[in-house]
Amino acid sequence: MFDTVLVANRGEIAVRVIRTLRALGVRSVAVFSDADADARHVREADAAVRIGPAPAAESYLSIDRLLEAAARTGAQAVHPGYGFLAENADFARACEAAGLVFVGPPADAIALMGDKIRAKETVAAAGVPVVPGSSGSGLSDGQLAEAARAIGMPVLLKPSAGGGGKGMRLVRAQEALADEIAAARREARASFGDDTLLVERWVDTPRHIEIQVLADGHGHVIHLGERECSLQRRHQKIIEEAPSVLLDEEIRAAMGEAAVQAARSCGYRGAGTVEFIVPGGDPSSYYFMEMNTRLQVEHPVTELVTGVDLVEWQLRVAAGEHLPYAQEDVTLTGHAVEARLCAEDPARGFLPSGGTVLRLREPQGEGVRTDSGLSEGTEVGSLYDPMLSKVIAYGPDRASALRKLRAALAGTVTLGVQTNAGFLRRLLAHPAVVAGDLDTGLVERVVDELVPADVPEEVYEAAAAVRLDALRPKAEGWTDPFSVPSGWRLGGEPRPVAFPLRVTDPVEYTPRGTHTVTEDTVAVTLDGVRHTFHRAADWLGRDGDAWHVRDHDPVAASLTRSAHSGADSLTAPMPGTVTVVKVAVGDEVSAGESLLVVEAMKMEHVISAPHAGTVTELDVTPGTTVAMDQVLAVVAPHDEEGTARP
Repeated sequence: MFDTVLVANRGEIAVRVIRTLRALGVRSVAVFSDADADARHVREADAAVRIGPAPAAESYLSIDRLLEAAARTGAQAVHPGYGFLAENADFARACEAAGLVFVGPPADAIALMGDKIRAKETVAAAGVPVVPGSSGSGLSDGQLAEAARAIGMPVLLKPSAGGGGKGMRLVRAQEALADEIAAARREARASFGDDTLLVERWVDTPRHIEIQVLADGHGHVIHLGERECSLQRRHQKIIEEAPSVLLDEEIRAAMGEAAVQAARSCGYRGAGTVEFIVPGGDPSSYYFMEMNTRLQVEHPVTELVTGVDLVEWQLRVAAGEHLPYAQEDVTLTGHAVEARLCAEDPARGFLPSGGTVLRLREPQGEGVRTDSGLSEGTEVGSLYDPMLSKVIAYGPDRASALRKLRAALAGTVTLGVQTNAGFLRRLLAHPAVVAGDLDTGLVERVVDELVPADVPEEVYEAAAAVRLDALRPKAEGWTDPFSVPSGWRLGGEPRPVAFPLRVTDPVEYTPRGTHTVTEDTVAVTLDGVRHTFHRAADWLGRDGDAWHVRDHDPVAASLTRSAHSGADSLTAPMPGTVTVVKVAVGDEVSAGESLLVVEAMKMEHVISAPHAGTVTELDVTPGTTVAMDQVLAVVAPHDEEGTARP
């Protein structure tokens, strides 16, 4: 075993790897950008090295700086985690050239499986069924469109070099192909530095099932069962579980053997995942999609049902050890479910969020595990992936695991940063999820049912209670009645105290219940029902949901509206970076025309014209960093004669 291992990653996966290194008695080295100088993974490692400024290209993606950090700290091996350089063959080769062990598969296996086109050809030759699609690499836009028409709509556009759903586009209409191909190329180029695409047949109501494989350097390959990953949004997994309720023992064994053959076909070593698309009505008809040549985000559910520490065996295999398991030694016991906690706002269409973690409560205990990179004071920005942590629950059966996970999410508190915890809790209670009737489109079909349309009254009541408490005199003795927020007036009836508040739309709220306010909580009773919230600054949280309840200043809001013509102004929907500007001041635009693209946390958001008109202001250029609600441009509408109104 190694003496020192450098962890070339950040956040929750870096903390996770460091935990196993500590258990093995191996010295850990963390790396960090300026944005992560006080991050949890930095504090928990035995040593830490600054590798550059905040942008990933100048820090976490810099091979030279990572190798220099390894040399300075005496590391013998590098664990890449997932994301960043985890599936970068050049990084694996550079580690080897520098005399370091790369804790992952051989560079040639990474390169082969990282090219989805070559990967499909290779596993097909090994007898593994693949999804029908385009053939050949480097296809032009026209060739991709022609392949799509030949396959038949709908089709799925996929970057050849990437994963994680980045750049994937489901196209149902031929007339949308050109725009979707351009968008997929742009996102693939931004995410992976390679805009090569392929096109595949779309399988309606598919299930996404993956097989965990483990291979040593001596030719021994086994699988550790499957994970069901069908609950997704925008092709991104949000809930994963093991085992899948869809598979019986016969299909599980067949898919497992296919995954083993896929791993053998590329000379695999270490932990990896073979992903399959499975028609829900015919699970015996499964197709290879891709192989992820790294540890997966959802690996904890496999660890919980098999008892195998996958990070430990990544390290042991990298150190040259033999796997001690035969396939018949692997058993799946109980059920595990994982939820990905992300910095995003379900009420705003799941746009990325950011901020400072003001109050943090992460569930742990019997049957519950949280893998997290958070701590109070953590700054969540727009430069990196939005995933903050993972909450995993284990039980003797699926029903108990789901129940534990719902309770764990209800007890999760991350005030200061908006997350999807409450949304995930409601998703896990949806009848289709409880019944195991899953497919990759389920979440999109039911999403509106899971996002509350209105802010509950008790949220405003709690916010008003906090403000009332702050106004009350704290000194003992005589109290001036004019200083008490009771609504008392000289010579008149008391007038209720009203507070101008805002979560989304402004409201004038008059509290009407009873309240108990402490430093960390506020409890309000309305109509005989008691509601208890966690609190920090202007944030309130309950059952995984959170609300940022700000004071509303109608005068300041009016001045802002008049300065930027209200509905004519286009604002940033999230903190991020402007990547595309398609117009200039003076340009005539039509309603709905795309004008700019803002990117945050690897997600693009297109800013479109609210109406036909003329661009009269343009305050950004490509590369501009913007705050949420910052004005980007103004489009003055045309009058009835077609000229721009002032």
